[in-house]
Amino acid sequence: MQHRYYWLLKWVAVLTTLGMLLILLGGALVTKTDSGLGCGRNWPDCNGSLIPKEITTEVLIEFSHRFVTGAVSILVLILVIWTWRALKHVKEVKFLGFLAIFFLVLQALIGAAQVLWGQGDFILALHFGISLISFAAVMLLAMIVFEVDQKFDAVRVDIQKKLKWHTIGVTLYSYIVVYTGALVRHTGSSLTCTSWPFCDNSDPFKLPAKMYEWVHMGHRFAAFLIFVWILYIMVHAMKHYKEQKVVYWGWIIAFILVSLQVIAGAFIIYTHLNLIVSLLHSLFISLLFGLLCYFILLVARSSYNEKNH
Repeated sequence: MQHRYYWLLKWVAVLTTLGMLLILLGGALVTKTDSGLGCGRNWPDCNGSLIPKEITTEVLIEFSHRFVTGAVSILVLILVIWTWRALKHVKEVKFLGFLAIFFLVLQALIGAAQVLWGQGDFILALHFGISLISFAAVMLLAMIVFEVDQKFDAVRVDIQKKLKWHTIGVTLYSYIVVYTGALVRHTGSSLTCTSWPFCDNSDPFKLPAKMYEWVHMGHRFAAFLIFVWILYIMVHAMKHYKEQKVVYWGWIIAFILVSLQVIAGAFIIYTHLNLIVSLLHSLFISLLFGLLCYFILLVARSSYNEKNH
């Protein structure tokens, strides 16, 4: 690839990744502001017209989310086709491109189905997770674009069996954490427990009494486990992978993100669902999930290197 076009591809990769983040945060904003029916039971039009005639806050939020999703979808398509053509020698590119497009379309269809017919809370909770997979695939494509000039050792990693299994396990488990968090939002359980870290700090050992309390505290417990798990993995990586900077620093960044996620979760309670804090909560888990998926890519490369040496 010519140098000038390679830099252009880098810019497209960055813009597409940021765009996918906007889709995720826009979806969270729609949910948190109850703007899902801002355009009524109409899709893809908004209240009977392509451009809404009457602008309310709910209409603006919902229509903006749809517009951004449509615009970023074009960027995703450009990035996927470009990487398929320019980086076809990188074996992960075609699979990641397929994942990005498939799950982007799937999340759009689920969003449309919610508008047209409505969905249950447990189905709606999947919407964020499906969008997250598409974001992670785009983020990994962007990472591969930046790997081409080989300024860091992401291609030549050597990850041992213990870290491999922990990486796979914590990544799969992170999806459970994401789902429980989305379930808290969609069931309206965010302020069922008004204390932190326990549902009732005056009686820490009191079991939840209602379904919504179980949903809320289930997510807190799941978040606590992933915090401890990533802390353990970070310590292990710092002890045994000092020479592999992408692994060493990657797990340090993962721990910083999970720590910010926990802090944001606590401040959601303290600030009584402050919108900015809530969106930061969604941002941190999105970045963490994308990073964990990148670790899965590194694990796959390490296994491939072992088989071919």
